[in-house]
Amino acid sequence: MSSIAGIGTDIIYLSRIRASYERFGERFLQRVLGEQEQQVFQRRYARDPNRGLRFLATRFAAKEAFSKAIGLGMRMPMAWSRMQTLNGPSGKPMVVLSPDLQAWYETRFGAAHITLTDESDLVMAFAVVEQLNSSITPNTQG
Repeated sequence: MSSIAGIGTDIIYLSRIRASYERFGERFLQRVLGEQEQQVFQRRYARDPNRGLRFLATRFAAKEAFSKAIGLGMRMPMAWSRMQTLNGPSGKPMVVLSPDLQAWYETRFGAAHITLTDESDLVMAFAVVEQLNSSITPNTQG
C-alpha cells in the first residue's frame, strides 16, 4: 500500500500554448521541453502541426501539475525542461527527471504518476507523487 505525498493538476487552453509557440518558437520549446520531448514534438509537428501543439500543451500542463504535486511550483531545482513526460512501451505516460531534479526528488518522494488528456481546445494533466517510504504497516490492534 502506498501513501500520497502530493497531488497536482493543471488545465490549459490550447490557444494559449499555440500563441506562445507562434510568438517565441524554438526559444519556447527549449524553455519548456526536455531534449527527448523536443524530439517527439518535432516529429509530431512535422506530420501534423495540431498534433505537435497538443503534445506541447499536454507536456506544459504535466510540468505544472508535477510542480504543484511536489510543492515547488517553478522554483529550483524544478524547471520546465527538467521534468519530462515520455511514453513507456505501453503508451503510459512516465515522469523522467533531469539528474539535478532527480537528486532532489529521490530524497523526498517515491514513485510519480502522471496522466494527460486533451479535448478540442483544452488539455489537462494530473500528477500524484507517493511518499518516500510507501510501505505502511496496518494497525492490527483492535
